[in-house]
Amino acid sequence: MATPAKRASPSKPERPLKVVKPAKTTRPLASTPSAKPTKPSKATADPEPHLRFHHAVALRVKTLSLLGTLEQAEDATAHRDALSALVVELTNSGLDAYFMTPLRQARAGFIVEQSAKLGMVGVQQVMGSVVRQIVGRMDGTQLISVSASIRQFMR
Repeated sequence: MATPAKRASPSKPERPLKVVKPAKTTRPLASTPSAKPTKPSKATADPEPHLRFHHAVALRVKTLSLLGTLEQAEDATAHRDALSALVVELTNSGLDAYFMTPLRQARAGFIVEQSAKLGMVGVQQVMGSVVRQIVGRMDGTQLISVSASIRQFMR
């Protein structure tokens, strides 16, 4: 059975959209001869878009220590559990940086924040289980590859 389309509430009439005009700039256009060529900033120098977050210094020290240990080990598979725990911890830190911190800064309210925390706990539990299963089955070469990827993300 098809559901009826949502209709505007009669108590709330729709407002017309406001047309926004582009702002006038006083800067010369890049094609004009008086414009100085600008050196691309470090943020725009990368060919691919990316997102990064700042994590705790203690987590960075722990990460670098484990990656060094893993890369120098004769049998990298001995560090599977530690690497999977680190990946989970880094991911949790990223979720906090990208979701919970902006939510707190937006002052969304106590109930919204607690609901988000509860949802994040569920996400972290499921994700942690998957990460542990995947990393737990990797061989030494694959673990070294993951280590190199983490180092790349840290640049």
